[in-house]
Amino acid sequence: MTTTELTRTAARVENGIKSYGEGDASVHALNGVTVSFVQGEFTAIMGPSGSGKSTLLHCIAGLDTLSEGKAYIGDVDLASLSDRDLTILRRERVGFIFQAFNLIPTLDARENILLPLTIAGKDADTDWYNQIIETVGLADRLTHLPAELSGGQQQRVAAARALVSRPEIVFADEPSGNLDSKSSAELLGFMRRAVKEFGQTIVMVTHDPGTAAYADRIVFLTDGKIVDEMSDPTADSVFDRLKSLGG
Repeated sequence: MTTTELTRTAARVENGIKSYGEGDASVHALNGVTVSFVQGEFTAIMGPSGSGKSTLLHCIAGLDTLSEGKAYIGDVDLASLSDRDLTILRRERVGFIFQAFNLIPTLDARENILLPLTIAGKDADTDWYNQIIETVGLADRLTHLPAELSGGQQQRVAAARALVSRPEIVFADEPSGNLDSKSSAELLGFMRRAVKEFGQTIVMVTHDPGTAAYADRIVFLTDGKIVDEMSDPTADSVFDRLKSLGG
């Protein structure tokens, strides 16, 4: 990989293997995966159930460790970090959006959004914060507790929280899985806009062709291996590719 390519790479895995169990009983959730995620790009990871999608996402994000191979955020080898340094890296350089919103029930929407900065002892960039709030359409909901928000609004709070610290990369695991179609479209449209207008880097696991169609690029996994890629996807082209892969 050239120096230029490295500087444009937000995260990557080299010959990644993730095994569970030992000896004859061992199972490879990842089986020699090499993949890079470019800065300012929206990438979806797809594949049949049990193909290793979430395992790959968790290993890239530093939430799990590879059995063999290397995982990097930028130029940092995650395996070289202590638990404390890995926690700091995730807090300062990475954003997360999960299917479960993971909001703090006693904090209002604004406090939940600002939580990563509060923990880090940092102030929000006012212009950036206002831009995010406008984009997610939550200006009139900032003083509401999570229980007073709809599912779609809660997930948009979670998405705003993931972006407020301007992370180098955002990892999303089935982010619209618990949402109705309208709320899902709102969230994915926001994620798409964050990439296109703000240069955000997003890596998302999804099983849904319509959701994946919001991405610039799709990486397909089967049996822990990358078997295909697609650029500029549409829902129909993704569906057809999944059928051919047995997904």
